[in-house]
Parts: sequence; structure tokens; C-alpha cells
Amino acid sequence: MIVGMQAPVGADVGTGAEAGAGAGAETGAETGAESRSSSRIQRLNVVGTAVFVVSAVAAAVVFTKPIRLVGVVVALVLFAVGVFCFLWSYWTAVQRSRTDNIAVSQLYFLSGTSTPPQVKRVMNAALLVQVVTCLATAIARSSTDGRPGSTLAFGILVPMFGLGLNGLWCANHGTFSPRQQEPAPISPSVPPSTDEIEQNSSHG
Repeated sequence: MIVGMQAPVGADVGTGAEAGAGAGAETGAETGAESRSSSRIQRLNVVGTAVFVVSAVAAAVVFTKPIRLVGVVVALVLFAVGVFCFLWSYWTAVQRSRTDNIAVSQLYFLSGTSTPPQVKRVMNAALLVQVVTCLATAIARSSTDGRPGSTLAFGILVPMFGLGLNGLWCANHGTFSPRQQEPAPISPSVPPSTDEIEQNSSHG
């Protein structure tokens, strides 16, 4: 009888070990997926910034119509991607704000401790390069054939790309302090009316 009862115990231990291994595998898979998502966002920011710098500088130096057209297309595509990421990150942050305290500066400028320093350096450096490049090229070519205005001014839109990706990274991978639950309001006690006092006295 004793030997016969030991088998289920061993089976329970084996089942618990398998369940623990399964939970650990799922956690590892989730961590790996988050790491890949984080790397993709950073890589997209770096590649997009590099493409913008090359196209903007080439358009400013060569300043022929075909090269200027390429610069405009690159700037508009990056701007469109940035707007999409900005809206996506805002929607995600609104969902997380139900349980987390999220500031705008944390979300789009990666301030504070919500973002690891290494990620912050990469993302904000890309944003800074976008801002410097768009201003420098627009100022360098502020006119076309003696007329004021230049297609390089479209580059001013590109920093939206960096802001959108900053927000997308932080909304999905940032670490925030939990929101403090506000205590429920205490309703003031209502004193009994004169009629109720008289009725209680008559019954007493």
C-alpha cells in the first residue's frame, strides 16, 4: 500500500516541474520578443536618420531637381511614419496610464529613469541629428535660383520621425512608477430628521 501511494506523489512532482519549466519558457520567449521589438525600433530610428542625412546633404550640395525630389520624398515618408508611430504610442500610453504614471517628457524625450541609458543615448542622439541636419540644410539652401524658399524646408518635418519612435519605444518598453489609487470619497453622515426622532420616541 505504501509503495502504491508513492507513484501519484512522484507524478505530482513531475507535473509541477513540467509546469514550472513551461512557465519559464513562456517568460523567456516574452523577454526575447520584447528585446527584438526594442532592437527593431532602435534600428529603424538609426537607419531612417542615416537615410535622411544622406538625402538632405546630397540635395543641399548638388541641389539639382532630381536630387531635391528624392530629398522631399524621403522627408515626407519619414514624417508619415513618425505621425503613425506618434499616434500609436499615444494610444498605447493612454492604456498604460490606467495603472502607471506616465509623463509626456518621459514618453517622447525619454527623460527620467523610464528608459535605460543606452537606449536613451541611441534614440535621443538620432533625434538630435535629425534636428541639426534639417536646420543646417534648410538654412544652407534658403533660396532656389534667387527666389526665397527651398524644397529642403521639408526636412523640418523629419524630427517627428524621431519623436514618434521615442514614444513608441517608451510606451511599449518603458518602466514607470505605479499609479496611486485614490481613496473613495467618504459620504457625510446625514443627521436624523425631527419626525424620525419623534417617531422613535413614541415607539420607545
